[in-house]
Amino acid sequence: MKLEGRYPELHLTYCTNIHPGETWEDVFANLQRHLPALKARLAPDVPFGVGLRLANIAAAELLQGDRLVQFRQWLDRENLYVFTLNGFPYGSFHHQVVKDRVYTPDWTEVERLEYTLRLTEILAALLPAGMDGGISTVPLSYKPWWSRSKDADTAFRSSSLNLARLALEMARIERDSGTWLHVDLEPEPNGAIENASETVEFFQSWLLPVGGMWLAEQLGCSRQQAEALLLRHVNVCYDTCHFALEYEEPAEAIAHLQAAGIRIGKVQISSALRVDMPTDIAARQTVVERLRPFAESTYLHQAIARQPDDTLSRYVDLDAALPDLLSGDAVEWRIHFHVPIFLQDYQILQSTQDHISGVIELLGDRFSCHHLEIETYTWDVLPAAMKQDIQLSIQREYEWVLEALSHEQSLAA
Repeated sequence: MKLEGRYPELHLTYCTNIHPGETWEDVFANLQRHLPALKARLAPDVPFGVGLRLANIAAAELLQGDRLVQFRQWLDRENLYVFTLNGFPYGSFHHQVVKDRVYTPDWTEVERLEYTLRLTEILAALLPAGMDGGISTVPLSYKPWWSRSKDADTAFRSSSLNLARLALEMARIERDSGTWLHVDLEPEPNGAIENASETVEFFQSWLLPVGGMWLAEQLGCSRQQAEALLLRHVNVCYDTCHFALEYEEPAEAIAHLQAAGIRIGKVQISSALRVDMPTDIAARQTVVERLRPFAESTYLHQAIARQPDDTLSRYVDLDAALPDLLSGDAVEWRIHFHVPIFLQDYQILQSTQDHISGVIELLGDRFSCHHLEIETYTWDVLPAAMKQDIQLSIQREYEWVLEALSHEQSLAA
Protein backbone atom coordinates (compact mmCIF):
# COMPACT_ATOMS: atom_id res chain seq x y z
CA MET A 1 0.00 0.00 0.00
CA LYS A 2 1.10 3.58 -0.62
CA LEU A 3 1.74 5.49 2.60
CA GLU A 4 0.95 9.16 3.11
CA GLY A 5 2.02 11.89 5.49
CA ARG A 6 5.70 11.80 6.36
CA TYR A 7 6.26 8.94 3.88
CA PRO A 8 4.55 10.07 0.63
CA GLU A 9 6.74 7.96 -1.65
CA LEU A 10 6.84 4.86 0.54
CA HIS A 11 5.13 1.61 -0.44
CA LEU A 12 4.52 -1.24 2.01
CA THR A 13 3.89 -4.89 1.15
CA TYR A 14 4.62 -8.39 2.35
CA CYS A 15 6.66 -10.94 0.43
CA THR A 16 4.60 -13.73 -1.09
CA ASN A 17 7.44 -16.21 -0.54
CA ILE A 18 5.35 -16.97 2.55
CA HIS A 19 3.08 -19.07 0.36
CA PRO A 20 4.37 -22.41 -1.03
CA GLY A 21 4.33 -22.81 -4.80
CA GLU A 22 6.94 -22.87 -7.53
CA THR A 23 4.82 -22.97 -10.73
CA TRP A 24 2.87 -19.97 -12.02
CA GLU A 25 -0.39 -21.87 -11.53
CA ASP A 26 0.42 -22.38 -7.85
CA VAL A 27 1.64 -18.82 -7.36
CA PHE A 28 -1.44 -17.28 -8.97
CA ALA A 29 -3.77 -19.53 -6.97
CA ASN A 30 -2.11 -18.32 -3.74
CA LEU A 31 -2.38 -14.68 -4.81
CA GLN A 32 -6.09 -15.11 -5.58
CA ARG A 33 -6.65 -16.86 -2.25
CA HIS A 34 -4.84 -14.39 0.00
CA LEU A 35 -4.43 -10.94 -1.52
CA PRO A 36 -8.05 -9.79 -1.98
CA ALA A 37 -8.91 -10.94 1.54
CA LEU A 38 -5.90 -9.14 3.05
CA LYS A 39 -6.67 -6.01 1.09
CA ALA A 40 -10.25 -6.05 2.35
CA ARG A 41 -8.95 -6.16 5.93
CA LEU A 42 -6.08 -3.69 5.61
CA ALA A 43 -6.68 -1.29 2.71
CA PRO A 44 -10.20 -1.66 1.29
CA ASP A 45 -10.29 1.78 -0.35
CA VAL A 46 -6.74 2.28 -1.64
CA PRO A 47 -4.39 0.36 -3.96
CA PHE A 48 -2.63 -2.54 -2.22
CA GLY A 49 1.00 -3.36 -3.03
CA VAL A 50 2.29 -6.83 -3.86
CA GLY A 51 5.77 -8.16 -3.08
CA LEU A 52 5.87 -10.92 -5.66
CA ARG A 53 8.11 -13.97 -5.33
CA LEU A 54 8.59 -15.97 -8.52
CA ALA A 55 10.79 -19.04 -8.82
CA ASN A 56 12.56 -19.45 -12.15
CA ILE A 57 9.94 -21.90 -13.45
CA ALA A 58 7.08 -19.53 -12.53
CA ALA A 59 8.83 -16.57 -14.15
CA ALA A 60 9.35 -18.51 -17.38
CA GLU A 61 5.71 -19.67 -17.40
CA LEU A 62 4.37 -16.17 -16.72
CA LEU A 63 6.15 -14.90 -19.84
CA GLN A 64 4.44 -17.49 -22.05
CA GLY A 65 1.39 -16.57 -24.16
CA ASP A 66 -0.82 -13.84 -22.75
CA ARG A 67 -0.40 -14.79 -19.07
CA LEU A 68 1.39 -11.57 -18.17
CA VAL A 69 -1.37 -9.47 -19.78
CA GLN A 70 -4.03 -11.49 -17.95
CA PHE A 71 -2.19 -11.10 -14.66
CA ARG A 72 -1.93 -7.33 -15.13
CA GLN A 73 -5.66 -7.20 -15.84
CA TRP A 74 -6.40 -9.18 -12.67
CA LEU A 75 -4.21 -6.82 -10.63
CA ASP A 76 -6.07 -3.84 -12.05
CA ARG A 77 -9.48 -5.37 -11.29
CA GLU A 78 -8.48 -6.08 -7.68
CA ASN A 79 -6.81 -2.66 -7.22
CA LEU A 80 -3.44 -4.33 -6.61
CA TYR A 81 -0.02 -3.32 -7.91
CA VAL A 82 3.43 -4.96 -8.06
CA PHE A 83 6.45 -2.81 -7.27
CA THR A 84 9.02 -5.29 -5.96
CA LEU A 85 10.03 -8.87 -6.71
CA ASN A 86 11.92 -11.36 -4.57
CA GLY A 87 14.50 -12.92 -6.89
CA PHE A 88 16.59 -14.54 -4.13
CA PRO A 89 15.39 -18.19 -4.24
CA TYR A 90 15.77 -19.49 -7.81
CA GLY A 91 14.08 -22.83 -7.16
CA SER A 92 12.03 -24.62 -4.52
CA PHE A 93 11.64 -22.81 -1.21
CA HIS A 94 9.16 -24.84 0.83
CA HIS A 95 8.53 -28.39 2.08
CA GLN A 96 12.03 -29.69 1.29
CA VAL A 97 15.62 -29.09 2.34
CA VAL A 98 16.75 -25.69 1.04
CA LYS A 99 19.79 -24.75 3.19
CA ASP A 100 22.70 -23.44 1.04
CA ARG A 101 20.91 -24.43 -2.19
CA VAL A 102 19.05 -21.13 -1.86
CA TYR A 103 22.17 -19.44 -3.33
CA THR A 104 22.21 -21.72 -6.40
CA PRO A 105 22.80 -20.57 -9.07
CA ASP A 106 24.83 -17.65 -7.77
CA TRP A 107 25.92 -14.48 -9.58
CA THR A 108 28.97 -16.22 -11.06
CA GLU A 109 26.60 -18.28 -13.23
CA VAL A 110 24.70 -17.21 -16.34
CA GLU A 111 21.55 -18.98 -15.07
CA ARG A 112 21.25 -16.40 -12.28
CA LEU A 113 21.58 -13.58 -14.81
CA GLU A 114 19.02 -15.12 -17.17
CA TYR A 115 16.54 -15.66 -14.32
CA THR A 116 16.91 -12.05 -13.16
CA LEU A 117 16.50 -10.78 -16.72
CA ARG A 118 13.17 -12.64 -16.85
CA LEU A 119 12.13 -10.98 -13.62
CA THR A 120 13.23 -7.63 -15.07
CA GLU A 121 10.97 -8.11 -18.09
CA ILE A 122 8.05 -9.04 -15.83
CA LEU A 123 8.53 -6.11 -13.45
CA ALA A 124 8.91 -3.63 -16.31
CA ALA A 125 5.53 -4.79 -17.64
CA LEU A 126 3.74 -4.67 -14.26
CA LEU A 127 5.20 -1.58 -12.58
CA PRO A 128 2.82 1.39 -12.37
CA ALA A 129 3.95 4.56 -14.13
CA GLY A 130 6.08 6.94 -12.09
CA MET A 131 7.40 4.32 -9.66
CA ASP A 132 10.77 2.63 -9.35
CA GLY A 133 10.84 -1.17 -9.19
CA GLY A 134 13.28 -3.45 -7.40
CA ILE A 135 14.34 -7.10 -7.47
CA SER A 136 16.07 -8.42 -4.35
CA THR A 137 18.70 -11.09 -4.96
CA VAL A 138 21.39 -13.25 -3.35
CA PRO A 139 24.50 -11.62 -1.83
CA LEU A 140 26.50 -12.76 -4.90
CA SER A 141 27.31 -16.23 -3.59
CA TYR A 142 27.78 -18.37 -0.49
CA LYS A 143 31.13 -17.74 1.20
CA PRO A 144 31.77 -21.30 2.54
CA TRP A 145 31.78 -22.60 -1.06
CA TRP A 146 34.90 -20.63 -1.85
CA SER A 147 37.13 -22.77 0.32
CA ARG A 148 36.08 -25.81 -1.72
CA SER A 149 35.38 -24.85 -5.32
CA LYS A 150 35.35 -21.11 -5.92
CA ASP A 151 38.19 -18.64 -5.90
CA ALA A 152 37.00 -15.42 -4.25
CA ASP A 153 38.59 -13.06 -6.79
CA THR A 154 37.17 -15.05 -9.70
CA ALA A 155 33.73 -15.07 -8.07
CA PHE A 156 33.77 -11.31 -7.47
CA ARG A 157 34.94 -10.60 -11.01
CA SER A 158 32.37 -12.81 -12.75
CA SER A 159 29.60 -11.54 -10.45
CA SER A 160 30.54 -7.96 -11.32
CA LEU A 161 30.34 -8.66 -15.03
CA ASN A 162 26.98 -10.41 -14.78
CA LEU A 163 25.56 -7.56 -12.68
CA ALA A 164 26.88 -5.08 -15.28
CA ARG A 165 25.07 -7.05 -18.01
CA LEU A 166 21.87 -6.79 -15.99
CA ALA A 167 22.43 -3.05 -15.41
CA LEU A 168 22.87 -2.59 -19.17
CA GLU A 169 19.41 -4.05 -19.80
CA MET A 170 17.86 -1.99 -16.99
CA ALA A 171 19.48 1.15 -18.42
CA ARG A 172 18.05 0.31 -21.85
CA ILE A 173 14.57 -0.07 -20.36
CA GLU A 174 14.84 3.28 -18.60
CA ARG A 175 16.11 4.97 -21.78
CA ASP A 176 13.25 3.57 -23.86
CA SER A 177 10.35 3.78 -21.41
CA GLY A 178 11.42 5.95 -18.48
CA THR A 179 10.96 3.00 -16.09
CA TRP A 180 13.66 2.86 -13.40
CA LEU A 181 14.47 -0.67 -12.24
CA HIS A 182 17.16 -1.82 -9.83
CA VAL A 183 18.49 -5.12 -8.50
CA ASP A 184 18.96 -5.12 -4.71
CA LEU A 185 21.81 -7.25 -3.34
CA GLU A 186 20.83 -8.71 0.04
CA PRO A 187 23.79 -9.12 2.44
CA GLU A 188 23.44 -11.86 5.04
CA PRO A 189 25.68 -13.99 7.29
CA ASN A 190 27.96 -16.31 5.28
CA GLY A 191 27.00 -14.61 2.04
CA ALA A 192 29.81 -13.37 -0.16
CA ILE A 193 28.88 -9.96 1.21
CA GLU A 194 27.71 -10.20 4.80
CA ASN A 195 27.52 -6.66 6.14
CA ALA A 196 27.90 -2.99 5.24
CA SER A 197 31.71 -3.06 5.16
CA GLU A 198 31.91 -6.08 2.85
CA THR A 199 29.23 -4.60 0.62
CA VAL A 200 31.12 -1.32 0.24
CA GLU A 201 34.34 -3.24 -0.41
CA PHE A 202 32.67 -5.23 -3.21
CA PHE A 203 31.28 -2.12 -4.88
CA GLN A 204 34.54 -0.17 -4.64
CA SER A 205 37.00 -2.95 -5.47
CA TRP A 206 35.02 -5.03 -7.94
CA LEU A 207 31.63 -3.86 -9.21
CA LEU A 208 32.56 -0.29 -10.10
CA PRO A 209 36.03 -0.91 -11.60
CA VAL A 210 35.34 -4.26 -13.29
CA GLY A 211 31.69 -3.78 -14.16
CA GLY A 212 32.27 -0.10 -14.91
CA MET A 213 34.99 -0.82 -17.46
CA TRP A 214 32.83 -3.39 -19.25
CA LEU A 215 29.78 -1.13 -19.24
CA ALA A 216 31.76 1.85 -20.53
CA GLU A 217 33.00 -0.25 -23.46
CA GLN A 218 29.47 -1.44 -24.28
CA LEU A 219 27.95 2.04 -24.17
CA GLY A 220 30.90 4.03 -25.48
CA CYS A 221 30.70 6.31 -22.47
CA SER A 222 33.12 7.43 -19.77
CA ARG A 223 33.96 5.28 -16.76
CA GLN A 224 32.33 7.90 -14.55
CA GLN A 225 29.06 7.64 -16.49
CA ALA A 226 29.20 3.83 -16.44
CA GLU A 227 29.78 3.76 -12.68
CA ALA A 228 26.86 6.15 -12.16
CA LEU A 229 24.63 3.74 -14.11
CA LEU A 230 25.81 0.82 -11.98
CA LEU A 231 25.04 2.71 -8.78
CA ARG A 232 21.60 3.56 -10.15
CA HIS A 233 20.67 0.02 -11.12
CA VAL A 234 22.58 -2.07 -8.52
CA ASN A 235 21.34 -1.23 -5.03
CA VAL A 236 21.17 -2.98 -1.65
CA CYS A 237 18.28 -4.75 0.04
CA TYR A 238 18.59 -3.86 3.72
CA ASP A 239 17.12 -6.86 5.54
CA THR A 240 16.70 -5.81 9.17
CA CYS A 241 17.11 -9.40 10.38
CA HIS A 242 20.41 -9.84 8.54
CA PHE A 243 21.99 -6.55 9.60
CA ALA A 244 20.89 -7.15 13.20
CA LEU A 245 22.51 -10.59 13.06
CA GLU A 246 25.78 -8.85 12.21
CA TYR A 247 25.41 -6.63 15.31
CA GLU A 248 25.35 -3.55 13.11
CA GLU A 249 23.70 -0.35 14.30
CA PRO A 250 21.23 0.92 11.69
CA ALA A 251 22.53 4.49 11.61
CA GLU A 252 26.14 3.38 11.18
CA ALA A 253 25.42 0.72 8.55
CA ILE A 254 23.20 3.01 6.49
CA ALA A 255 25.66 5.91 6.73
CA HIS A 256 28.47 3.61 5.57
CA LEU A 257 26.49 2.59 2.49
CA GLN A 258 25.45 6.18 1.77
CA ALA A 259 29.01 7.48 2.00
CA ALA A 260 29.96 5.03 -0.78
CA GLY A 261 27.08 6.23 -2.97
CA ILE A 262 25.17 2.94 -2.58
CA ARG A 263 21.39 3.22 -2.61
CA ILE A 264 19.08 1.14 -0.44
CA GLY A 265 16.48 -0.05 -2.93
CA LYS A 266 14.38 -2.03 -0.48
CA VAL A 267 14.09 -2.51 3.27
CA GLN A 268 12.95 -6.01 4.17
CA ILE A 269 11.34 -5.99 7.58
CA SER A 270 12.14 -9.13 9.54
CA SER A 271 13.30 -10.15 13.01
CA ALA A 272 15.99 -12.58 14.11
CA LEU A 273 16.07 -14.62 17.29
CA ARG A 274 18.18 -13.05 20.02
CA VAL A 275 19.34 -14.56 23.33
CA ASP A 276 20.97 -12.79 26.26
CA MET A 277 22.97 -15.68 27.66
CA PRO A 278 22.82 -16.34 31.41
CA THR A 279 25.99 -17.30 33.27
CA ASP A 280 24.38 -20.12 35.23
CA ILE A 281 24.89 -23.48 33.49
CA ALA A 282 21.41 -24.74 34.33
CA ALA A 283 19.87 -21.60 32.88
CA ARG A 284 22.00 -22.02 29.76
CA GLN A 285 20.74 -25.57 29.39
CA THR A 286 17.19 -24.24 29.48
CA VAL A 287 18.06 -21.77 26.70
CA VAL A 288 19.52 -24.58 24.59
CA GLU A 289 16.36 -26.65 25.02
CA ARG A 290 14.20 -23.68 24.02
CA LEU A 291 16.29 -23.23 20.87
CA ARG A 292 16.29 -26.85 19.71
CA PRO A 293 12.92 -26.60 17.89
CA PHE A 294 14.38 -23.76 15.80
CA ALA A 295 17.20 -25.98 14.50
CA GLU A 296 14.96 -27.33 11.75
CA SER A 297 16.07 -28.93 8.50
CA THR A 298 14.60 -26.69 5.79
CA TYR A 299 16.52 -23.41 5.96
CA LEU A 300 19.95 -22.22 7.05
CA HIS A 301 19.87 -20.68 10.51
CA GLN A 302 23.25 -19.02 10.80
CA ALA A 303 24.22 -18.07 14.35
CA ILE A 304 26.57 -15.34 15.54
CA ALA A 305 27.76 -15.10 19.14
CA ARG A 306 29.06 -11.94 20.79
CA GLN A 307 31.88 -12.55 23.25
CA PRO A 308 32.52 -10.43 26.37
CA ASP A 309 35.14 -8.41 24.42
CA ASP A 310 32.60 -7.84 21.59
CA THR A 311 34.37 -10.13 19.13
CA LEU A 312 32.02 -12.30 17.07
CA SER A 313 32.00 -16.08 16.63
CA ARG A 314 30.16 -17.38 13.55
CA TYR A 315 28.39 -20.67 12.87
CA VAL A 316 27.02 -21.86 9.55
CA ASP A 317 23.85 -23.26 11.15
CA LEU A 318 22.13 -23.43 14.52
CA ASP A 319 22.65 -27.16 15.01
CA ALA A 320 26.43 -26.59 14.80
CA ALA A 321 26.16 -23.76 17.33
CA LEU A 322 24.11 -25.46 20.04
CA PRO A 323 27.04 -27.30 21.74
CA ASP A 324 28.95 -24.02 22.11
CA LEU A 325 25.86 -22.26 23.41
CA LEU A 326 26.07 -24.52 26.43
CA SER A 327 29.81 -24.50 27.01
CA GLY A 328 30.98 -21.16 25.62
CA ASP A 329 31.26 -17.80 27.35
CA ALA A 330 29.32 -15.68 24.84
CA VAL A 331 27.09 -13.01 26.35
CA GLU A 332 24.63 -12.84 23.45
CA TRP A 333 23.55 -15.00 20.53
CA ARG A 334 21.66 -13.97 17.41
CA ILE A 335 20.18 -16.61 15.11
CA HIS A 336 18.94 -16.36 11.53
CA PHE A 337 15.39 -17.48 12.07
CA HIS A 338 12.71 -15.04 10.92
CA VAL A 339 10.32 -14.82 13.86
CA PRO A 340 7.09 -12.79 13.82
CA ILE A 341 7.99 -9.11 13.85
CA PHE A 342 5.26 -8.30 16.38
CA LEU A 343 7.02 -10.45 19.02
CA GLN A 344 9.70 -8.85 21.17
CA ASP A 345 9.91 -11.75 23.62
CA TYR A 346 9.12 -15.45 23.34
CA GLN A 347 9.38 -17.13 26.75
CA ILE A 348 13.09 -16.74 27.61
CA LEU A 349 14.08 -15.84 24.05
CA GLN A 350 14.01 -12.39 22.49
CA SER A 351 13.99 -10.91 18.98
CA THR A 352 15.80 -8.11 17.18
CA GLN A 353 12.60 -6.09 16.83
CA ASP A 354 14.44 -3.01 18.11
CA HIS A 355 16.59 -3.03 14.96
CA ILE A 356 13.44 -2.64 12.85
CA SER A 357 12.38 0.29 15.02
CA GLY A 358 15.81 1.84 14.56
CA VAL A 359 15.56 1.65 10.78
CA ILE A 360 12.02 3.05 10.73
CA GLU A 361 13.22 5.94 12.91
CA LEU A 362 15.76 6.86 10.20
CA LEU A 363 13.37 6.62 7.25
CA GLY A 364 12.78 9.85 5.39
CA ASP A 365 15.17 11.97 7.46
CA ARG A 366 18.42 10.00 7.32
CA PHE A 367 17.94 7.92 4.18
CA SER A 368 15.54 7.57 1.30
CA CYS A 369 13.96 4.25 0.33
CA HIS A 370 10.63 3.77 -1.43
CA HIS A 371 10.05 0.07 -0.73
CA LEU A 372 9.22 -1.70 2.53
CA GLU A 373 8.55 -5.43 2.44
CA ILE A 374 7.57 -7.58 5.40
CA GLU A 375 9.40 -10.89 5.06
CA THR A 376 8.61 -13.51 7.68
CA TYR A 377 8.74 -16.63 5.51
CA THR A 378 9.10 -19.23 8.26
CA TRP A 379 5.47 -19.71 9.31
CA ASP A 380 5.50 -23.37 8.24
CA VAL A 381 8.56 -24.22 10.35
CA LEU A 382 7.89 -22.15 13.46
CA PRO A 383 7.51 -24.09 16.73
CA ALA A 384 3.86 -25.07 17.16
CA ALA A 385 3.27 -22.62 20.02
CA MET A 386 4.13 -19.66 17.75
CA LYS A 387 1.91 -20.65 14.82
CA GLN A 388 -1.36 -18.88 14.10
CA ASP A 389 -3.72 -18.50 11.17
CA ILE A 390 -1.56 -17.24 8.28
CA GLN A 391 -3.82 -14.37 7.25
CA LEU A 392 -4.20 -13.22 10.84
CA SER A 393 -0.43 -13.40 11.28
CA ILE A 394 0.23 -11.34 8.14
CA GLN A 395 -2.38 -8.81 9.26
CA ARG A 396 -0.74 -8.49 12.69
CA GLU A 397 2.61 -7.85 11.03
CA TYR A 398 1.16 -5.10 8.85
CA GLU A 399 -0.51 -3.53 11.87
CA TRP A 400 2.74 -3.57 13.85
CA VAL A 401 4.63 -1.83 11.01
CA LEU A 402 1.88 0.72 10.43
CA GLU A 403 1.80 1.51 14.13
CA ALA A 404 5.59 1.94 14.20
CA LEU A 405 5.45 4.26 11.19
CA SER A 406 2.59 6.22 12.72
CA HIS A 407 4.53 6.60 15.97
CA GLU A 408 7.56 8.02 14.17
CA GLN A 409 5.35 10.34 12.16
CA SER A 410 3.71 11.68 15.34
CA LEU A 411 7.14 12.29 16.93
CA ALA A 412 8.23 14.26 13.88
CA ALA A 413 5.08 16.39 13.80
